Amino acid sequence: MILDFGSQYTQLIARRVRELNVYCEIYPFDSFPAPDGTVKGVILSGSPWSVRDAKAPFPDLKGIKGRVPLLGVCYGAQYLTHAYGGEVLPSKTREYGRAKLVKIDTADPLFTGVTPGTQVWMSHGDTIIRTPDGYNITGSTEDVSLAAFHITGEQTWGIQFHPEVYHTTEGTKMLGNFVRGICGCHAEWTPESFVEMTVRSLKEQIGNDRVVLGLSGGVDSSVAALLLDRAIGDRLTSIFVDNGLLRKNEYSAVLDAYRRMGLNVLGVDASAEFVEGLRGVDDPEKKRKIIGRKFIEVFDREAHRVQNVKWLAQGTIYPDVIESVSVNGPSATIKSHHNVGGLPEKMHLKVVEPLRLLFKDEVRRVGQALGMPGEILGRHPFPGPGLAIRIVGDVTPAKLETLRDADEIFISGLKKNGFYDKVWQAAVILLPVQSVGVMGDERTYENAVVLRAVSSTDGMTADWSHLPHEFLAEISNQIINRVKGVNRVVYDISSKPPSTIEWE
Repeated sequence: MILDFGSQYTQLIARRVRELNVYCEIYPFDSFPAPDGTVKGVILSGSPWSVRDAKAPFPDLKGIKGRVPLLGVCYGAQYLTHAYGGEVLPSKTREYGRAKLVKIDTADPLFTGVTPGTQVWMSHGDTIIRTPDGYNITGSTEDVSLAAFHITGEQTWGIQFHPEVYHTTEGTKMLGNFVRGICGCHAEWTPESFVEMTVRSLKEQIGNDRVVLGLSGGVDSSVAALLLDRAIGDRLTSIFVDNGLLRKNEYSAVLDAYRRMGLNVLGVDASAEFVEGLRGVDDPEKKRKIIGRKFIEVFDREAHRVQNVKWLAQGTIYPDVIESVSVNGPSATIKSHHNVGGLPEKMHLKVVEPLRLLFKDEVRRVGQALGMPGEILGRHPFPGPGLAIRIVGDVTPAKLETLRDADEIFISGLKKNGFYDKVWQAAVILLPVQSVGVMGDERTYENAVVLRAVSSTDGMTADWSHLPHEFLAEISNQIINRVKGVNRVVYDISSKPPSTIEWE
């Protein structure tokens, strides 16, 4: 169990534990179930707060501390000190970034096999000055003497650094020492075990009822459909809506792939309705809301054609669940998300969410275990509002055609040159900008497009992909020569943060 104090890294702790094939769940620090026999250990996350702040998160650890193995990370370690009689003060030397654990108690089970001098990642403005009685120092950096401690007579540890981030080079080993060694968890959380458990659970939950599911063409909804198909077969009806905002020929190609997978899928061409609903709208949030509302209308209409439906299936994944109950940390809502919010109430249906326990990368591994074809499993993430938010400004049929043609050249080029699977997400953005150009002997005044390709693991952070200049030059030439109305191509070299992956 991971208690969240609002850290930007809390989800990363959970992902690292899951990568060790150990199951974990995240709870807000002030709302978590009392540990029972199923809870083998607890991790306290970091936080943007200082333990000395009046409104700092203070959990009630009765029933946890001293009863089950406990690991405090950064703020968690400072809380274990401050709340039990120690002293935490602002650091004289703020420690952010890389540091070396110059002293390690290698006999301590948390540091079994960890190399003295190993690199760790610090991110704190406070430091532990004095520990309560019985706290033994087990690790120090050059600037922080109290970088790690263990409480005598308890299975309780605290560390000032973040073992979950990539820059702590032996962080996974330390977390493995805690969850497997100290907590005694077995490495049994695998994609195959998830499939077996979920199919069995879905059969019990749904019984002989019928289910409808909105397919998007993306990995999440597709994996949810395969799990449900394995559990209830043709009693699942999947609805794939063409909103007119998909890539070139994507609707027919994806629909055909679903049918080859044996899914009971209903294809609905509602493209004219969506495009008409967006006429004259240039505000990104309004575009998203219009698309979401129109999807609900279309899905509701088509789902009512299926008889005796009792359940609505959704491709909700674990980050969505966490965000809905998250602590008020440093993150803020960047944009509204396209989903099927409101549908269950409108249709008077119960909700089933087969993937609500999984992170994005775990969904892909489950899809692989289910035998999902690579053409769906390996697809880049694609935004729910589709090309509407890759056209900066209002959406028209002519702009959609221009963008589709340019996008097809870029995506096809990535695949042909072996770059597609090395990129997390790629897009072409059509700008509301025209620039002067020369084609032949004529002066032109036509559109500019942006190529965007990023590398990431979960989309939370991303870096721009370092594609070869020769490749970018080739794509630029092809777009300018083949796509009518475009005379300028640029490449986006912004990372996330501070930029987002999409432009709207």
